[in-house]
Amino acid sequence: MEPKIKIFPDLDGLADYLIARIHRQLLKKTEGQYYSIALSGGSTPKAIFKIITEKHANKINWSRVAFFWGDDRCVPPSDSESNYRMAYENLFKHLNLPELNFCRINGEDEPEGEAKRYGERVDFMLPHVDGIPQFDMVWLGLGEDGHTASIFPENIGLFHSDKLFETSEHPVSGQIRITATGKLINSAKEVLFIATGSAKASKVAQILEKTNGWEKLPASLVNPKHGQLIWLLDKAAGAELLM
Repeated sequence: MEPKIKIFPDLDGLADYLIARIHRQLLKKTEGQYYSIALSGGSTPKAIFKIITEKHANKINWSRVAFFWGDDRCVPPSDSESNYRMAYENLFKHLNLPELNFCRINGEDEPEGEAKRYGERVDFMLPHVDGIPQFDMVWLGLGEDGHTASIFPENIGLFHSDKLFETSEHPVSGQIRITATGKLINSAKEVLFIATGSAKASKVAQILEKTNGWEKLPASLVNPKHGQLIWLLDKAAGAELLM
């Protein structure tokens, strides 16, 4: 299925669309069912969380949303680099969500063991399609090098792992992370690439227009088998697209 591409004048418009989409999909759930979202880290989700708390806190029954993570750094939850901490401080605590509603990666634990444990937890909590757990929605960011989640061009083979989560090493800093693999990402009902800013424009165009070297970028491998791929861009990130 070809990806949908949505370009918004600003981040507020993008966030409004995203929240409306979550609201519509949540209404399709039956009583007692959770809507599952795997979050990403980064400055754009942080800004979206702020918009949610300011404009959309009462528009969705957040108690019926179960939050997971597509990746996180192997640091304690109190660390400033923790994706969990960023989500908690900028979203969860403002929505008064109980711990029942989020399942964090324990970045403070031994990485290999935690990748296995978290994969087993996700496998237990989610419904399955073709034997693979299925998120309702996965948020992905796009790095300036074409990486997504914590799968980088230098370790692109992790995308094809038969595991649900793997450990990953940042190619520059050497920092260890835990990341979802392509097996899990491409099982989702919806995968949303959320990219803003002019620094992302060249990689957005390279991937979507399939120009030289695009297939060597981890983000180019995202293609949900049973779902929809949607690119949510602001004007700056979509500026180099020929459309």
